[in-house]
Amino acid sequence: MSLPLSKAPANLCLLRLSAIGDVTHALPIVRTLQHYWPETKITWIIGRLEHQLVKDIEGVEFIVFDKSLGFKAYQNLRQALQGRHFDVLLHMQVSLRANIAGLCVPASIRLGFDKKRAKDFQWLFTNARINAVKCQHVLDGFFEFLKALGLSDRKLEWGIPIPLADEQWANSIVSDKRVLVINPSSSQRANNWRNWSADNYAELIAYAIEQYDLKVVLTGGPADNEVALAKDILSHGLFTDKIHLLNSIDNLVGKTSLKQLAALMTKAVAVIAPDTGPAHIANALGVAVIGLYVTSNPRRTGPYVTNARNSSGVDGLTVNKYPEALLKYEGLSEADAPWGKRVRNPDALALISLADVKAKLDKVCGAD
Repeated sequence: MSLPLSKAPANLCLLRLSAIGDVTHALPIVRTLQHYWPETKITWIIGRLEHQLVKDIEGVEFIVFDKSLGFKAYQNLRQALQGRHFDVLLHMQVSLRANIAGLCVPASIRLGFDKKRAKDFQWLFTNARINAVKCQHVLDGFFEFLKALGLSDRKLEWGIPIPLADEQWANSIVSDKRVLVINPSSSQRANNWRNWSADNYAELIAYAIEQYDLKVVLTGGPADNEVALAKDILSHGLFTDKIHLLNSIDNLVGKTSLKQLAALMTKAVAVIAPDTGPAHIANALGVAVIGLYVTSNPRRTGPYVTNARNSSGVDGLTVNKYPEALLKYEGLSEADAPWGKRVRNPDALALISLADVKAKLDKVCGAD
């Protein structure tokens, strides 16, 4: 077989283990394949946590790769694929773990990223590459895989299924109030700062409740840093002085499944979050996302602009202080900085002001 393909492949394996945001970005790739090549059998090798979000998508076989099992995870994957062969492997993750997992997948075409994007030596583990295109959003980069196969049309649909039980649970949380979901923390990463301060979040929550009579729900994962930030927000002196505000806040950090989180977001007037997976889940569900971006480029990893064929803009609700942070802390303009460059300075978060985020909330809530 050679690229582009002359006909739809009989079967195809997609390798994207993590993270939640990137798995969300991969969904339109799956939907496009299902729409234009309905007879192609799709197998998706995916991480254990990420599987919880997409496991009930019809027409896709999922093989869970549980990295917590160490070497046994590779043994399990090899055993699950024993005796099988794929026409195409879409090797859509650059990491040493993904490279080794990819070796367990027998495939004629092993399609990976172009050499510049094929970090961690991914290019040694593939036999074909997507086109090198500058300055792409992550999701647009994923669509390059389909272009390489010869499928240029897109189906910009995510279609995250939400079970009835999770929808009913979300209704019990929301009651009859308008809801603002705030996912204040990203996952913990070394030398990679994304989270706004607890003081600012507390002030914003008070504003949302008093100005718009919103019920505020804090969400996030069970990691220590996420739980701690929520605790710091709710222990702010502002809530000591105005104890009635706490009656309009639910702290669900570390207490929801991904399906429950998605169900809850569908009830929200908006979701406020830094560069983190839940922001992309909300965007995929069509919910307004007020993204807080300063150390990463929203043109690359922000809420996807669905009205553009090749997303190069920034959504109108995104607070984008990335250009200022680049200039102040790296001495670079956005045009001169390498695509995807991070600003490695915790002080950069101070560039997002309370007024910036209030203005976006006002826009969502219809204030003049």
